[in-house]
Amino acid sequence: MKLALFTIFAAITAFTYWLRHINLQYLKQHGDRVPEGFDGTIDEEKLRASTAYTVDSSRLGLWDSLFDNGILILFLFGGVLTVYDRFIGGLGAPFIVSAVMYFLLLTWFQTLLGIPFDLYGTFVIEARYGFNTTTPKLWMADMIKSQAIGAVLLAFLTGVVFWMIQWSPQHWWIWVWGFMAVFSLFMMFISPYLIEPLFNKYEPITEEGLEEDIRTMMEKAGLKVGKVLQMDASKRSKHSNAYFTGIGKVKRIVLYDTLIRQMSHGEIVAVLAHEIGHWKKGHVWKRLLWAEVLALAGSWVSFRLLAWPGLPGLLGLPGDMSLPSRMVVLGFLASLALFPLTPFSAWRSRCHEREADRFAADLTGRPNDLASALVKMSAENLSNLFPHPLYAGFYYSHPPTVERVGQLRDMPVKAVPATTA
Repeated sequence: MKLALFTIFAAITAFTYWLRHINLQYLKQHGDRVPEGFDGTIDEEKLRASTAYTVDSSRLGLWDSLFDNGILILFLFGGVLTVYDRFIGGLGAPFIVSAVMYFLLLTWFQTLLGIPFDLYGTFVIEARYGFNTTTPKLWMADMIKSQAIGAVLLAFLTGVVFWMIQWSPQHWWIWVWGFMAVFSLFMMFISPYLIEPLFNKYEPITEEGLEEDIRTMMEKAGLKVGKVLQMDASKRSKHSNAYFTGIGKVKRIVLYDTLIRQMSHGEIVAVLAHEIGHWKKGHVWKRLLWAEVLALAGSWVSFRLLAWPGLPGLLGLPGDMSLPSRMVVLGFLASLALFPLTPFSAWRSRCHEREADRFAADLTGRPNDLASALVKMSAENLSNLFPHPLYAGFYYSHPPTVERVGQLRDMPVKAVPATTA
C-alpha cells in the first residue's frame, strides 16, 4: 500500500507540474497580442513584462513546490515522521501539552524552511517588477507578529481539540466540529478590530466624494456597512485590491490606497458592487454552509480512521504512533482523496464570480466601469491574460480576465446616474 500511495502522490504531483508547464507554454505562444478591449491600457511592453513576471513567479513556485514535496517525501516515506514522533513522545509531556508542542514545532520548522523562498519572492521578483515597497525591517516585524499570533491561535485550538478528544473519546468529532465552526465565526467578528490593525493602518477614505458615491450605491443595494476605510497597502506592495471583511453588524469595506490612486470613482464603485453581489447572492453564506457540511463529514471520517489501528501502516509506519502523527498521515491521505475535487471547487467559484459581475452591472447600470477596472487591475498587477484553458479550468477561482471583460462589454448599459469621475 505504501508504494501504491507514493505512486498516486507522484502521479498527482507530475500532473500539477504538467499543468504549470502547458500554462507557461500557452502564455509564450499567445501572450504577444493585446486583447480586444485592453487597448490604451496595455501595450506590447506591458505584455512582455506580464509574461516575464508570470514566468519568474511560476518558476519560483515550482522550486518551492519541489522543495516542499522533497521534504514531504522524507518526512512521510523516509522515516523522519517516526523519529519526530519518538522525539516528542520521549519528552514525557502530558497528552494535551505534547500535542501542542508537536504541532507548534512542526509549524515553526515548516515556516523556517519557507523563509528563503518568501525573501526571494519579495525582495527579488517583486522588486524586479516594481511591486515591492517592503523594507527588511517591516518584513521582519510582519514575520514576528504573524508567527506570534499564529502560535497563540494554534496552541489554543490544539489544546481545546485534544482536551475534547480526552474528555469525550467516543463523540469528540461532533464537539470539535461545533467548536471550530463557532471559533471561525468568532474570528470573522474580531479579526477586523484585533488582528488586521496590527499589520495595517485603517482610516476613513480621504478621496473627496468617493465615500458618498460608495454609500449611495450601498443604499441602492439595500446593504448597510459599518465603515468604508482605506488601508495603507502601499507600504508593502504596489499591488491593488479591495475587499469586504467581518460579518453581521461589523461588516466593513476596505480599499487599498493603491486602488484609489489607480482608478476613477466609477471603477472603484463597480469593483465594490461586485463584492456586494457576493453578499446579495448569498455566496458568502453558501460557501460557509458548504464548508461546514464538508467539515462535519470530515470530522466523522477522521474519528473513524484515527481509531483504526492500520492507518499508519498504509505508509509503512509503526502502528503505535501517537494521535498527532496519525493526524498528519490522515491529512496526507485526505489531500490525495480530495485532489479530484479541485476543478469542481474552482468551477463553482467561477460561477459565483460571474453572478457577482452580472449583479454589479445591473446595480450600477455601467458594466463598462467594471470592465475598465478589471483591465486596469490586470495591467497594474501584471496579470496573466492568457492562461491555458485546462489550467484555468482546474485552478482559477475567477474566470480569466479577458473572458470577464468581454462578457461585461456585451452587457447593456442602463440609464442610471453615474458616479463622480
